[in-house]
Amino acid sequence: MPDIQSTFRYPPVAPEIMLPFIPANCRRLLDVGCAGGEFGAMIKQRVRAEVWGIDPSSEVVDRATRNLDRFIPRAFDEMSGLPLHYFDVVTFNDSLEHFADPWAVLRLVQQHLAPGGSVIMSVPNVRYVDNVYHLVFEMDWRYRERGILDSTHLRFFTKKSLVRTLESEHFVVEKITGIRGKYWIGRAARPFVRLFGEWLEDMNYMQYAVVASMKLDGEPKGSGNGPAGQPGQAASG
Repeated sequence: MPDIQSTFRYPPVAPEIMLPFIPANCRRLLDVGCAGGEFGAMIKQRVRAEVWGIDPSSEVVDRATRNLDRFIPRAFDEMSGLPLHYFDVVTFNDSLEHFADPWAVLRLVQQHLAPGGSVIMSVPNVRYVDNVYHLVFEMDWRYRERGILDSTHLRFFTKKSLVRTLESEHFVVEKITGIRGKYWIGRAARPFVRLFGEWLEDMNYMQYAVVASMKLDGEPKGSGNGPAGQPGQAASG
């Protein structure tokens, strides 16, 4: 059963950078790991959608109840009582990495998406330059209170492994875009970048924003069992 950590850190800040990815015709949206519902409140103003949120943290109940149409104070799992095939969009704003089994979570999302619905998420990029620097030059993997190595993160993704994870659970990635870029490459490094740019470009981005939809009937589908058919394997790579 998919379960989400109850140890999120919840400042009352909405990820405005994700708003442009929400379709204007969205009428019903579920925000998984919604925190205090600040993102949902912005969506309600922008597209007039009915917004639900689900989050297991007791510290966000008052804020989320005020900001959202419906708030469910529990983990996102098969027992959450959410309506089936109801939502046009399900969002994960830096929450998918808090699940031990993201493949099971994505299968559960499909049960709650309406026909033609999409999953929209922002996910930390483990190949971000600052993270790679600490790994290569400091020879360390030090967990922190926030950021890519947040101590509550259970899974880590690259751009390629994120696409692979979604495709393995019958989603079609329609758009994947680097966000929160850090253009760190100076003049002295430009010749090196011209030679190896293909391998460095994704390191500019702290996160990736993704829009994915379910495959239609008749399209080839993945195994539905995670990478290489093994649901417990790591999602990075």
